[in-house]
Amino acid sequence: MVQKQFGTADRAADFYDRQMHDFLTPPMREFIARQTMVFLSTADASGACDSTFRAGPPGFVTALDARTLTYPEYRGNGVLASVGNIAENPHLGLLFIDFTRHHIGLHINGAAELRTEQEQRAEYPGLPMDAAPGRQPQMWIHMTVEEAYVHCSKHIPHLEPAPRPRASEMNRPRDSAYFTDRMPAHPGASGAFGADSGESLPESRRLRRWLRR
Repeated sequence: MVQKQFGTADRAADFYDRQMHDFLTPPMREFIARQTMVFLSTADASGACDSTFRAGPPGFVTALDARTLTYPEYRGNGVLASVGNIAENPHLGLLFIDFTRHHIGLHINGAAELRTEQEQRAEYPGLPMDAAPGRQPQMWIHMTVEEAYVHCSKHIPHLEPAPRPRASEMNRPRDSAYFTDRMPAHPGASGAFGADSGESLPESRRLRRWLRR
């Protein structure tokens, strides 16, 4: 409907024919193996969306074969927003962007499931180990690829890798206080998810059962 409205139906059909795949081509798998970051999107059972970011050493997202990806989930702030969404709704979107070398992106959409560390390593013993001593994934996201296609380079900025400054040099609030310090007093400031509400974010019962396994 929108393609017809804007007169792009023929261009879109050409894109689908040439660029859209339901598997990972060898160049896509090589690209994924070089990437150190990915943006991911999920939605809960009602369709409410969430987007987030993951990073790690090159290849932390592993292409197991032409139709399967996996990546580890580590301990975070306890909210488990993306994992909770996947427990309710398996649809997962990944966006890899190369900001430093070829300035190209790769979209991957598919269906995801949650797997324990033991389950995933039993089936795939060659998965990479974390570089940080003693750190282990809480779980793995196991994704079946349904769509894979290019993100063009036109508006991708060039970024140069650089050492990360030490926290003591940055003169900024702690992460937990970065967006909450100096909050203006206004109605609803301590609402359902405010620091003073005494409530916590909802968590899927199904996810709690899975994590206790």
